[in-house]
Parts: sequence; structure tokens; C-alpha cells
Amino acid sequence: MAVQTPVSKSPSAIRALLRRAAAAAESARSLIEDDRRAQQAVRDAYAALHSAAVRDRLRGAPVDRLKEIVPRLPVAKLEKAGFGSVHDVLNAGPQRLEQIPGVGPQTAAQAVAAARRIAEAVEQDTRISADVDPDDEQGAALLAALHRVQQAQGPMDRARDPARRLGDHLGRLIDAATPLRGRLRRALTGARRRDEAREAVAALEELLDAPATQRDLKRIETAGTRLRAKRPRSSTIRRDFEKRAAEYFSTLARIVGVQEDAEAARGFIPEDLAAEIGKQQLDTRHLRVELRGYQQFGARFALAGRRVIIGDEMGCGKTVEAVAALAHLRAEGERHFLVVCPASVLINWMREVRGHSSLRPYRLHGAGRDEQLLAWAGSGGVGVTTFESVRSITLPRVRIAMLVVDEAHYVKNPDTQRSKALAAWTRRIERVLFLTGTPMENRVEEFRNLVDYLQPGLVDPEAEIDAIAGSKAFRRAVAPAYLRRNQEDVLAELPELTRVDEWEEFGSEDFAAYRKAVDEGNFMAMRRAAYASGNVHGSAKLRRLVELVDEACDSGRKIVVFSYFRDVLDTVCTVLGPRALGPLTGSMPPPRRQELVDEFTATRGPAVLVSQIQAGGVGINMQAASVVILCEPQVKPTLETQAIARAHRLGQVHKVQVHRLLVADSVDERMLELLGNKTELFDAYARRSETAESSPDARDLTEAALARKVVDTERERLGIASSN
Repeated sequence: MAVQTPVSKSPSAIRALLRRAAAAAESARSLIEDDRRAQQAVRDAYAALHSAAVRDRLRGAPVDRLKEIVPRLPVAKLEKAGFGSVHDVLNAGPQRLEQIPGVGPQTAAQAVAAARRIAEAVEQDTRISADVDPDDEQGAALLAALHRVQQAQGPMDRARDPARRLGDHLGRLIDAATPLRGRLRRALTGARRRDEAREAVAALEELLDAPATQRDLKRIETAGTRLRAKRPRSSTIRRDFEKRAAEYFSTLARIVGVQEDAEAARGFIPEDLAAEIGKQQLDTRHLRVELRGYQQFGARFALAGRRVIIGDEMGCGKTVEAVAALAHLRAEGERHFLVVCPASVLINWMREVRGHSSLRPYRLHGAGRDEQLLAWAGSGGVGVTTFESVRSITLPRVRIAMLVVDEAHYVKNPDTQRSKALAAWTRRIERVLFLTGTPMENRVEEFRNLVDYLQPGLVDPEAEIDAIAGSKAFRRAVAPAYLRRNQEDVLAELPELTRVDEWEEFGSEDFAAYRKAVDEGNFMAMRRAAYASGNVHGSAKLRRLVELVDEACDSGRKIVVFSYFRDVLDTVCTVLGPRALGPLTGSMPPPRRQELVDEFTATRGPAVLVSQIQAGGVGINMQAASVVILCEPQVKPTLETQAIARAHRLGQVHKVQVHRLLVADSVDERMLELLGNKTELFDAYARRSETAESSPDARDLTEAALARKVVDTERERLGIASSN
């Protein structure tokens, strides 16, 4: 059958072709318009919720705040007239204020101008928290708008550019081909215009029949179906938001343009260094997650620095930053990557790599390790192993493009076997990324040891480190190798964190156990003596713990209970009965730990997870929990911080309450007094903050020294003679 040329095609055939082209163009343009409307709905919903939040803050700001701007403002007269808040003054306007006796036009104008300045500051400072109320009309509208965009995001990302390109191209060709629609129009068109129309018809046929166009049209259809899907029930939207809150807020930041503090996102590193990192490209084609601005910078820092530490505070998403760096290298043609982590987080790493990228993870640990090694060597991907396994593993001869060491503070002591094994690996591999939220737990030397693995000599080992000037010099010295961002700097939407110290008194039975432990100089027994009675009648701590659990369960919350001691966990489980899941302990195989956390997360309504703080406080995400109970203070303050960060982290959608159970005039109180210096030392050297006060001896306060000091102090207080 002969192929018709544009000249031989009948007007009806050309009209059919133009209708087909017009339908395709309309489909592409409709998708772009639907996408625009969906994003505008997010902006409108955010603006309404944001305005309401600003109004609430202004209503809560007393009118006395205006004196910060206009010191001589007669605030008492405004209050007497019923204007009790900044919002009242702003809402009234100068004309109403002038009606107040003793308030003239100038004073009224000054009052309103001051209120407006405060309102502008509040508006810039107010961010929508992830604790959005789905029962509130404005909160529900924002979640629904975000859900619509989220559901279509993947298909939309693939279809957006083809839709723009195809819509424009088809539109131009349709306009050019129009003179051939009918015989009369064709006859009245000049020869040059007819030639252009024939070329346009030929181009339209070729374009519409091209396989690439068919793929683009299919993508456009899929994305359009997602965008126009019927809105699900509010409960469905809420559940999806709770599972993927971090992704929702990444989308919100992209659409609304919520600006991060640029300096905070860069970890307050020097401008010249930040400029160099900014030149580093980041290819995200292998990523399946939208990065926040600070996370993009973290991935670029890892790539540009080649051998660095990302020390972001727990809960900021260090793992995703590492995966983004690996995905970029994969886009550049690299194939093999290695992750070393504690056994407790190996499963989490497998999930994160698989869920956030197109890279394939391989478990190089435990049963089937040899088969996985061969598969990884042949196919490429991310090998995930543990500190223990990496000492004995024999890797195939492949080029490892990047080594990622998670919870890198595990190798802070260079004399241990696992530290020596890791040191050997870091020397062999060109790109190395250390991840740790606690680069320094006891002494500055620990931090310097980590830096020395990556960039030896960056910090002069002979340099004198004094408590104040030394911290500033140290931070400047490690800047090329160390990046840290804190939650309050980059996670504006993170729900409020409330900490409450629950002070109790010993019962008679517990006090007897405590005195006996002090007499024996048994520091560990002293720390858990408050649970010696094993029942709520004899233990004030247990009684308060049960009260907190009851209250949280009544509110439908999930609770995680942490203790250092296994026998305390057993006691808690016995007292709570069937409500308690666990205990999750260090002796439990990592897969079982993750199963327990998954069961806790999947439980509808309230649930209680009981966990050893060393096992559940590191690397396992517990965003489902919004109440954290600490059974006793920890020798390492960073252990408490890590445990809290399991719940209060990127993705949390509820306000988090932290309750620390303490006994007055006991080991608990002595520990809090002594451990303050450790926290200050970390702030001075490892956290971006004002220089913290710290004494030189805080650097050398080892766990053994702390225990001796507490025991001696309590012996003296209780009048118990020293055994020495």
C-alpha cells in the first residue's frame, strides 16, 4: 500500500491527524495546568495555616512587647482600654487607638507601626510544625493538598518536561498545518505557506508515531490519572503522612519555597569552603527521595571533601545524605560501594539503600555472606557489613568508590582491633565518609582520632587544647573535614520536644538496697536500687512510670521505655504486663530487634516498647513513639541524646515528651551534677554554639573516675566510712 504524502492526503485525513495532535497537545497542557493547580492548592493551604499560626502567636504576645520598639509607649492606657495583645493593637488600627483618652495620633501611629514590625518578625519566624491537626479544617486542607502532589510526584517528575516540550511542539506544528484542513483554505493559502503546512503535517505524523512520543504520552496519561484521582478519606491521608512526613515536608519546602537558614544548612563552615562545596554537582537520577537543601549540601560536602565526617545531630537524616553521595557516584559510572555499621543497624541500612535509591544492597554479614560477596562483586551495588565482619572479610578485587562508616565513634579508640581494621580500609579507599552524631563522648582526643583516620595531621597533635580558646581553634582546624547541623537549625517543622525530670524519693525497701550498694561501693547497684522492690508499692520510680504509661495510653500515644540495665527492663515488663513489647536488648539478634520495632510501629493505637538504651538508642528509628521514658540518667550524656533522637527526628509528626525518672539525694543527682561538664565540652568542640564553659579536668573524667567520685560523695553524705 502506497504511503500518502501531505500533498496527496485528503482534507479529512489531515483533519483527523490534527484532531489526534490536538488531543495529545491538550493532554500535555492539561497535565501542566493540573500540576500548577495542585501546587497552588498547597501554597494556598499553607498560607491559610501559616496566617492562623501567626495570628495565634500575636494574640499570645502581650501588648507590653511594643515597648521593646517604642519605650515610652503608654502601654497601661492601651491595656486599660482592652488592647491586651499585639494582635489587638494591629487589628484596631491607628484611628481606633486615637479614641483612647491620652493617646494622640502620633502615639497611635507608633503603636501600630511597632505592632506591624513585631508581626513581620513573627511571620518570618513561624514555621508549620509536623504536628498538624488533621481534625482542623486548615490542617486537613494542607495535608490533602500535599497528599495529592505526593501521590503523583514520581510519575509527574517523569512527565513534566515531556509534557511541556510536547505541548509546545505540537501547538506550533498544529498552527503551521492548519491551512491544509480544507480545500478552500488550501486554495487561498500562498505557495510558501502551503509548503510550510505540508512540512508541518509530515512532522506531525512522524512525531505522533515515534516510539518516544508514545512513551511520553503514556507517562502524561499516568501522571494525569494520579493527579486527578479521587481524594481519599482524611484518615487515609493522615496515615500516609505519618509514614512519610519527611517526604511531605520536603515537597512543602520545594513548593512553598520555605527558606532554610543558609549558614545553618552549611553547618556554619567558612564561606570560602562553602563556595568550593557549592561548585560540586549532585546527580540525583538514581535517588528515589527528594532531598532537603541542607541534605543536598551534606552530600556535596561528602563528595567534594572526599574524606570527611558528617556529624549532623541525630534525626537530621545523615543516612540519606550518604545514599545521595553513593547515588551520584553511581551516575558517574562507579559500581561498588561499602558500608560498615553496627550489627544493630545493618537491616536499617539495607532498607534505606533499597528505599531511597535504585542501588542494590548486599548483606555481607552472617549466613550467605560468601554468596552475597560474589553477587556484589559481579553486579555492583552497596555492600553492607558490620564492624565485626569487616575484620575477617576478604573482598574480591573490585574498586570501591566510597567507604561509609556509620556510628563512626565506635572506632574512636585507635588501639582496638576493629579500629585497626577500619584504619586499614580507610587507607585503601580514596573516598571515605564517617557518619556520627556523637563524634566526641568523653575527651577531645576521641574527636581528633576520628579526624586523623581521614586527614592525618589536620589537627596538630602537639597543640595545647585549653578549655575556651582551644575549642575555637579546634573547630576552625577541623572545618575541612567536619560538617555538623543541629535539629533546631535545619528542621523548622520538627514538633516540640518537652523534657521533664520526674523527681521521686526512695521507698524504705529501695533505700535499704541503695545504702547497701553504697556501703559496698557498687556503683551499678546504686544506679538501679530504685527498682529493687520490684513493685509499684515499694518503688516510687516504678509507680511514676506506670502513671506516665497510663496517661500516654489514655491519649492514644506510643511509648518507649529505656534503661541501661536488663534486670530493670525485666521488672518494667513484669509491672506493665501484656502492654509491654520486649525487652529489646543487646543480646537480641538485629533482625529480631527490627521486627520488634516494626510490630510496635504497626500497632494501632497505644503501645509500649521496652528497650535497653544501648541497643535501641542507636540506629533504630522509632518515630512512632511520642513519649520517651528514661529509667535512670546515663554515664554518657550522648547515650540519652541518641535515645531521644530515635523518636524526635526527621519524620516525627507528634510532639515528643521525654520523662527522666530521678531520685533526689542519690546517685542520680550526683551524676547530673558531674555530667554537666561533659555536655559543655561537646558543645565547645563538636557542636556549633557559643563557647561553653568547661574545666580541663572534664576532659579526663572517665566512667571509672565518675563512678569513684559518686560513690565517695554518697559515702560521705550517708556517713558511711570508706572501705579504703
